[in-house]
Amino acid sequence: MNTHTRRAVLGAGLAAGIGTVLASPTLAAVSAGTAQRGVAFTHATVIDPARGRILPDVTVLVRGGEIAAVGPAVRVPQGTQVVDLRGKYVIPGLADLHVHSNGFEAIEPPLYIANGVTTVREMSGTPTVHDWRRRIEAGSLLGPRWAIGSQIVDGKPSIWNPEFLAVVQVADAAEARAAVRQQVAQGADFIKVYSRLSRAALVEIAAETRRQGVPFAGHVPDSMSITQTADLGIGTIEHLYGMFYATSWRETRLREQLARIKLELGDYNGWFNRTRTVEYAALRSYSPVKARELFERLARRRTRIVPTLTMHNGLAHARELSQRDDPRRKYLPAAALAALDFALNELYLKGRDPSLDAGWAELFQAQQRVVGDLHRAGVPLMTGTDIGTPGAVPGFSLHDELVLLVGAGLSPMDALRAATAEPAGYLGTRTGRVTEGYAADLVVLDANPLHDIRNTQRIIGVVARGRYLDHATREQLLRDVASAAKSMPPTATLAATCACHHAHP
Repeated sequence: MNTHTRRAVLGAGLAAGIGTVLASPTLAAVSAGTAQRGVAFTHATVIDPARGRILPDVTVLVRGGEIAAVGPAVRVPQGTQVVDLRGKYVIPGLADLHVHSNGFEAIEPPLYIANGVTTVREMSGTPTVHDWRRRIEAGSLLGPRWAIGSQIVDGKPSIWNPEFLAVVQVADAAEARAAVRQQVAQGADFIKVYSRLSRAALVEIAAETRRQGVPFAGHVPDSMSITQTADLGIGTIEHLYGMFYATSWRETRLREQLARIKLELGDYNGWFNRTRTVEYAALRSYSPVKARELFERLARRRTRIVPTLTMHNGLAHARELSQRDDPRRKYLPAAALAALDFALNELYLKGRDPSLDAGWAELFQAQQRVVGDLHRAGVPLMTGTDIGTPGAVPGFSLHDELVLLVGAGLSPMDALRAATAEPAGYLGTRTGRVTEGYAADLVVLDANPLHDIRNTQRIIGVVARGRYLDHATREQLLRDVASAAKSMPPTATLAATCACHHAHP
């Protein structure tokens, strides 16, 4: 079965009547309490990735959803809840700039918040996520801030089957222009572009998004080079796509091979396997000179890269992933787990001989090296996990991404910047800082993440839009999610995957 949509599989969970997150008495109390009367976090050590600063022994005063003051001598108004954070650390709320939501209201929004992920960017918008955003902003649903993209805009034929995924296929400039107008009219914050777009279509998408006043972001199409795509003004490049072709001294010949790959509608697995040999040849012909020139060009343009190392790591070690017992799976319902397992086996392991696994591991190591090189060249990086990929779990996987970024050569402070200030700058939001006048989206940690980036996982409190979830509340939230996941019935039709990733730089 080559169906590739989560909605067909996971709709059964929504139909099961699972209540909203705020149906939990614990969260109802949170929503009615601290946001109104305010919270003062005293004796905290604040980490400010935007400026690379550490502020010891300060008070962070939160009132009305904003940070009212930060400093060593802040006056705390009477009636304010006081939380002593002596020996604790406060960082800005984290951002996951590449997610694909399944549609489980009782699962995804609370998992992000419980993990300190207070901003997400949806890479293939759905009416369900638009509804979540409206209710989150109204205060009736607890969840992160949500930037929502269009449906995927791909070439014709798409590698996704439109009977099972809301993909928009465009064959030429006229259809591309119409697709942009339609998606913007439906409320998309940006246009998500995909791998099989023609050059003419992408050029027109770039032009029409400028006319409409929205950005476009996503994949570098097979028909374009990364420099051509960056020069068109793409907002973010996902997954490092196109990077190894552009840094190969054999680029022209490799692109000729890529152009000869013809695919039927919905043949994702065929595309995945056939482009892999071209990609590996690109890796083997890496040119440091071309790489340096490319990275300098991207840095000058401030083209942001969302490398999604979590996704690459999962696919590089897919066979190990299929045998791994991940305790975080308890937070996902049976329908979601079955869909992820289907994707792993049918889209990524199908046709992949075990003898190729060492090459995949080598490729991932190269991807990490490239991320380190991009960072040192001054190319802005942002965190994204590609939730919907096998092995990725909402909220939790953002912390995996931070670990992988540090493994690529970023300092913990730089990795935190990629998860806070850089996404805020891109999205144009007053988040990503712990300073007066910014949104009160914060994470309280029990240990210093600058000593070990894994300490971002030692969460003892989260502030989301001024609502404070202390340690006990957060633990109850996670128990509620696990209970909701366990109670959801499995669906009879299992076929789904993330409708975005590709794993072919």
